[in-house]
Amino acid sequence: MIEIKNVTFKYIDKIAIKNLNLSIPKGEFLAILGHNGSGKSTLARLFNGLLVPSEGEMLINGVSTGDEDKLFDIRKTCGMVFQNPDNQIVATTVREDVAFGLENLGLPVSEMESCVEESLKSVGLDGFGAKMSSNLSGGQKQRVAIAGIIAMKPEIIVFDEPTAMLDPKGRNAVLDIIKKLKSEGKTIVLITHFMEEAALADRIVVLEKGEIALRGKPIEVFSEVEKMQKLGLNVPVQILLSHELGILKTLDLNLFAKHVKEKHKPINIEKTAKILDSENVLKAENLTHIYSPNTTFQKISIENINLKIKKGAFLGVIGHTGSGKSTLIQHFNALLKATTGTIIAFGENIENIKDLRLLRQKVGLVFQYPEYQLFETTVFREVAYGPRNMGLSEEEIEKRVKYALDLVDIGEDFYEKSPFELSGGQKRRVAIAGILSMQPEVLILDEPTAGLDPEAKDSILIQIKKMHENGTTIIIVSHSMEDIAKFAHSVIVLKEGQIKYNDIPERVFENDKELQKYGLDIPILSKIAKELGLIPNIFTVDEMIKAIKGEKVVKK
Repeated sequence: MIEIKNVTFKYIDKIAIKNLNLSIPKGEFLAILGHNGSGKSTLARLFNGLLVPSEGEMLINGVSTGDEDKLFDIRKTCGMVFQNPDNQIVATTVREDVAFGLENLGLPVSEMESCVEESLKSVGLDGFGAKMSSNLSGGQKQRVAIAGIIAMKPEIIVFDEPTAMLDPKGRNAVLDIIKKLKSEGKTIVLITHFMEEAALADRIVVLEKGEIALRGKPIEVFSEVEKMQKLGLNVPVQILLSHELGILKTLDLNLFAKHVKEKHKPINIEKTAKILDSENVLKAENLTHIYSPNTTFQKISIENINLKIKKGAFLGVIGHTGSGKSTLIQHFNALLKATTGTIIAFGENIENIKDLRLLRQKVGLVFQYPEYQLFETTVFREVAYGPRNMGLSEEEIEKRVKYALDLVDIGEDFYEKSPFELSGGQKRRVAIAGILSMQPEVLILDEPTAGLDPEAKDSILIQIKKMHENGTTIIIVSHSMEDIAKFAHSVIVLKEGQIKYNDIPERVFENDKELQKYGLDIPILSKIAKELGLIPNIFTVDEMIKAIKGEKVVKK
């Protein structure tokens, strides 16, 4: 279905794909891995003619993408689903959105209606046709985007990180659709940073600097642990554990547990909660926020929230898409005003703070897409913007900029570069540095690692941990249960705008069945612990290895 022959693609000053050769047969499910900037998204856009090779030839079902007269046919054959659900919604209602592609194909209305309903049913959105697309959750929007592609009946569907912005429930729903499409004979190409998703594929291709670094069946690729790590990628946790323990590698958790028990006698790890004896820096009292109050579009986002955040805390915030996470955190620096209830910041009701700039210097907020916060001509000017608006001296501004950029591992050779020239991970670090340069006492991050490769993701989280160790209070919103479990000292779980849990990670993640009802999950290491008959309070590979080997560990 796809034939890539000696394909090279060059941007103005950069080779993104280099002399690539690859064949994808009909009905195959191929996963493509690689760090940010390895050429994955460029390759995806080459598949359906959004980009055309600088050299070589790309054939889709025997038709060259270089033939402009055939591009319409190529895009009917090869559909594309992108990373951000919001960027793919083009119409007011779900039905209109799914019909958009069919309208462009010129289908009769009678045929179009049946196609739309059939497509919505296939993605589990039967009966959603009349709903407003803008009111859907992220996972539902992504399913609408997939339905719009399915309706056009393509033989190939390319998914470019379709689950990067979704909660666990939304991610599983999309993966179920991909499996279903595969069973129907569709050719699937999945670009992802989630190794567990790639493990579902028939075959994996790993890109590095636009070239194929590894290829093979999932177990073959993931068994190359050292090579994958050198490429800045992870492998599924059970493969890494098998590698470290010297046992037979398998992707099957049950089989992994069996192999472990044959050689070891795992023991539980004892943990004690870290108790902070410090003052509250932020407090929500009976906080409720209603969007579009007293209208037909009225929506209660958070309701009657009571929460205390102590100085030096590292708080994780989890919840399904639309549970109110972003709404809640935007009250802490007065970007949103409470409908009812109160926010106390550093002992003062924020409604009494006349100059909110002073509050926002103390409470820094990094948005879900921090790179969208970038606007200056150079990296240095970008990070200096906040301190300059604080009225600091040029000497102090320079000192703060260098400190902030050093903290996020951005060297002096980047200072005069445009922030828009940087990779996704570098842009994100610069955006975070722009907040850090104001030296906030509280740093709030909304999905700071979404869409990043494992190496860039780990780098960001290590920097956040370093900031916390330097005394900054951290609040992090994430859909990654692994990140929250590994770094946060306490966790709140939001469901439909209300706090369901507020406890240490060890106790929160004991409630796997309840969390699944909320559209969430537990970390993969906790699942492995349960398979081994252990308490699911293990969140790092080192802890798991010690537990498996029977080494007594008391973690505080």
